[in-house]
Amino acid sequence: MAKISRRTLIQTAAFASLGGRFAGGAVRNVSIGVTDWNLRLGANPDALPLAAKIGFEGVQISFGRRIVNDKLPLDDSEILSRYLRLSSEQKIPINGTCVDKLHDNGLKSDKLAVKWVLDSIRLTSALKTKVLLLPFFGKWAIQNQDEGNRVGDALREIAPEAEKAGVILAIEDTISAEDNARIMDRAKSKNVSVYYDTGNSTQAGFDVVKEIRWLGKDRICQFHLKDNPHYMGEGTISFPRVVEAIRDIGFTGAANLETDTHAGSTVEADMRKNLAYLRQVMG
Repeated sequence: MAKISRRTLIQTAAFASLGGRFAGGAVRNVSIGVTDWNLRLGANPDALPLAAKIGFEGVQISFGRRIVNDKLPLDDSEILSRYLRLSSEQKIPINGTCVDKLHDNGLKSDKLAVKWVLDSIRLTSALKTKVLLLPFFGKWAIQNQDEGNRVGDALREIAPEAEKAGVILAIEDTISAEDNARIMDRAKSKNVSVYYDTGNSTQAGFDVVKEIRWLGKDRICQFHLKDNPHYMGEGTISFPRVVEAIRDIGFTGAANLETDTHAGSTVEADMRKNLAYLRQVMG
């Protein structure tokens, strides 16, 4: 019989304590997907069949960082066709994309970043999906309001292309919900939104449940759910409360696991464990 940790028991009890508020209130119209990089198949079409095998309902794919002939690795018609074919064969949608090249050329001050975002808008549209993640981490993290203003200005210039393509520019970072809202206001586009990450925001010291409720469904386009380095339900984040907030704001769309694989385990085993926990919590 599998051992159950004390923290898992505490989280389960917390879930049960929500009582009537969850009775008959399972989360509807939220699909549970996964990031290709946490499957250890970044910018690799093989992520789709693996995700389908595990039981996910979507995959967020990354465009890669090793430039080939001045293009992103996935900027190739044959590779894009393979993604679309596998998505159809495996009956698993590509629920979003990521410009991971922004880890090298950040949008807050590197002009080359604009090229990668524009190229990624085109590729996202070609993959028949809508949410394009723009990461702001490491040396490219947004550190103050002036940098936030510059990001908002850059997004205002890029947004018309995203609007034409029907693509959402999803900002993921380590700043507060209020600071993200200021960037969105400065960008002046309905196609700029927040990609809310429970792990990043918790590590940055924010109350994720409060922030999700404050932002609401109109300012969040997708979620990353994680509590690394822990299994979900065994760390500090109360996912029953997170799920309740997601349900209460009326969010519909994708929530992607961005969970680590533990030493001595496998990607498939740990993903199955986290997926099973989240499905239980979502009812």
